[in-house]
Amino acid sequence: MAFWLGFEMRVALRFLREGRMQSVLIIGGVAAGVAVIAYISALISGLQANTLAKTLGAQAHVTLRAPEDLVVPAAVPTPGAAVLTEAQPRAQRLRAVVNWQALVPVLEALPEVAGVSPMVSGSGLALRGEAAQSIALMGVELDRYDRMVGLRSKVVSGTARLGPGEAIVGQELARDLGVRVGDRFTVQTGSVSDAVRVTALVDLGVKDLNRRTVIVPLRAAQNLLALPGGATHLDLTLRDVWTAQALAQALQQRFAYKVESWQETNAQLVSALNAQSISTTIIRGVVLAVVVLGIASVLVVSVVQKRREIGILRAMGATRGQVLRVFLVQGAVVGALGSVLGVLLAVGLIAAFTHFVRGSDGLPLFSIALPPRLALQVALVATVCGVLAAVAPARRAAALDPAQAIRL
Repeated sequence: MAFWLGFEMRVALRFLREGRMQSVLIIGGVAAGVAVIAYISALISGLQANTLAKTLGAQAHVTLRAPEDLVVPAAVPTPGAAVLTEAQPRAQRLRAVVNWQALVPVLEALPEVAGVSPMVSGSGLALRGEAAQSIALMGVELDRYDRMVGLRSKVVSGTARLGPGEAIVGQELARDLGVRVGDRFTVQTGSVSDAVRVTALVDLGVKDLNRRTVIVPLRAAQNLLALPGGATHLDLTLRDVWTAQALAQALQQRFAYKVESWQETNAQLVSALNAQSISTTIIRGVVLAVVVLGIASVLVVSVVQKRREIGILRAMGATRGQVLRVFLVQGAVVGALGSVLGVLLAVGLIAAFTHFVRGSDGLPLFSIALPPRLALQVALVATVCGVLAAVAPARRAAALDPAQAIRL
């Protein structure tokens, strides 16, 4: 076994050295193809991860709410009777999730769930002097909410703390109201108002959220929104964000609540991510096809150029199988060398992207890296494609008649 492997390898390398220019060009082509595949894959993965992190950084993966108020018919229609009626939708009001305190440990026990955070949310006004801003008021238990969205990591000023009479606000809202950490302003909801002191300013990653978010203790929000002891919804964070839709459907069937996954809330984003993934797959396929055709064309030319040498090898006792394997080894060598160079080129492209492409704050636009597993997969696929591309030329070389090949 080692003997014929050594024979095929020596002959294959000699053929590649004799056609040095052809070999360099095709190895360079394979390297370019592998670099494009690896770079595009890493770029799209980094972009999608960054998009998901920003989108899900301030929202739950699954949200469980009380069902909406519906209009109940005044009477059950009689079968066959004509009924003239006009029903107007009911105005929706804040409603608490029934028995939410007992539901929290049930949800936390689910294997997919990493954390549960009860919340009371509603609208209101933030008042300070002559300034008045519309706000989204959120009442939370800080430790639970922080485990869900990493609120403390988003603090840009002050210390995240939610004691009685304290609040955390978005940095844009603080600028509009003219408040800093330690200042007070008034939160008003309907006929109820309360003065709160700012303990921290946060950057939630979305300017609109920063302009209207006020976070207060859960009990304070219950009082302000006239929902004593209630929670308008339960936010769930999952270990795997892509299981959200399946879990939401299962919870919807199990409980009489309105359950929404982040995929339903961000349907357009999910469609965009799917379109990106499909586009990346198409690009990979096209580039691999170009690589295969390039290797095959060079090896076909090599068979034509090496007809006499192939005839001599056959006349000296080389079998058809050995000739076949010579060209398969050539394809593997070209694919392997091109893969190694391509991965190194991709690493260089990623480094250049990280260094030169930066956001308005001077930091890298988003994190991008080439995982070793992805690099290995791309290299293996390119090497296999090199072998597959050599099949047709190898079979043609093995089928040559020694006598006719030597005479040509």
